[in-house]
Amino acid sequence: MEKTLAIPAQNTLVQKTFYTILFAISTSHFLNDMMQSVIQSVYPLLKQNYQLSFAQVGLITFVFQVTASILQPFVGNYTDKNPRPYSFVAGMVFSLIGIILLAYAHGFGVLLIAAGLIGIGSSIFHPEASKVAYYASGGKRGLAQSIFQLGGNGGSAIGPLLVAAIVMPFGQSHIMWFTLSALLGVFILSKVGTWYKAHLHMHMSKKTVTAEHAPALSNTKIISSIVILLILIFSKYFYMASLSSYFTFYLIDKFHVSIQQSQLYLFIFLGAVAAGTLLGGSLGDRFGRKIIIWVSILGAAPFTLLLPYVNLFWTGVLAAIIGVIIASAFSAILVYAQELLPGKIGMVSGLFFGFAFGMGGLGSALLGVLADHTSMEYVFKLCAYLPLLGIITVFLPDLKKRKTSS
Repeated sequence: MEKTLAIPAQNTLVQKTFYTILFAISTSHFLNDMMQSVIQSVYPLLKQNYQLSFAQVGLITFVFQVTASILQPFVGNYTDKNPRPYSFVAGMVFSLIGIILLAYAHGFGVLLIAAGLIGIGSSIFHPEASKVAYYASGGKRGLAQSIFQLGGNGGSAIGPLLVAAIVMPFGQSHIMWFTLSALLGVFILSKVGTWYKAHLHMHMSKKTVTAEHAPALSNTKIISSIVILLILIFSKYFYMASLSSYFTFYLIDKFHVSIQQSQLYLFIFLGAVAAGTLLGGSLGDRFGRKIIIWVSILGAAPFTLLLPYVNLFWTGVLAAIIGVIIASAFSAILVYAQELLPGKIGMVSGLFFGFAFGMGGLGSALLGVLADHTSMEYVFKLCAYLPLLGIITVFLPDLKKRKTSS
């Protein structure tokens, strides 16, 4: 392991892609997001055990997403100025405590505290972990972010299956098995932190590396582009909230499937999200971020509009198609934003991860209230229009073209 994580000679700092580090950070992302997915996966069980309303279910997600989202830009901005190579280890410890509380919660208040602790762990983990992916990319930033994101989406996809196999048949206390994920994450991230600490020392001695790639855009254009990207994140994650939080309820209500069957369909959707994530970053490296953002947001609209009107089989098929298309957006959006502000990688990563979580949490809470007052089917019909906001991608500057012509 020591040889694998060794630092290269200084002249290869930018050129070499550290795949060992990328897969290590991706694995830790897998473990982190698998623990996060436990919250949403046990919603049917929690709703039954604690007699929760849909609004309370949405509030649990809201607390998790808000604690994850509000802190992330601040964590990222702080670590840009004061790097903390082992900070993501602390994030795993917060998640570990949250999982323990979730397993043995005796009331709704404890569930909220558990969700908040897991959210705090996420807010500490993501900015620095994303920065590690950036530094280990060797210039293949889209691919690196996709590998990193693939781990997270893979964990989100596997989580519901493990919950269905381990927790649903045996009870809420069996959530404790997921503490093993946190302990393994602590071990892996401590190793990554050792590499990161040494790599940061070399990177700081070459501060001009990222500045050379700053786009020739005015501050007004950069700010307006960031705002457009955040609106696209809003459309993506508000829609994703309807599926990740309420897809199981939608299937149970409309098609009368069992909880275990609904978990299988959720796995299909989240697995498709994982596949789309890997495609988005590498295609963005090859063809440019803007075209991928176009396709991944606006391109999902025909399928989201059709989803509420089809039978169970085609619901599964369309959910998989939507997952692949819409998931390809995030890596492209994040790397595009990092290229707009290359000297603030941690802050940008924290802002976009945080905003994504925040929009997912807000969406989950609002959609839960809406479902209580209307129906889950109405919620899915309304959310189907959100990807149409992808049309505003036309106002983004083409960074690939600018680099080519300069």
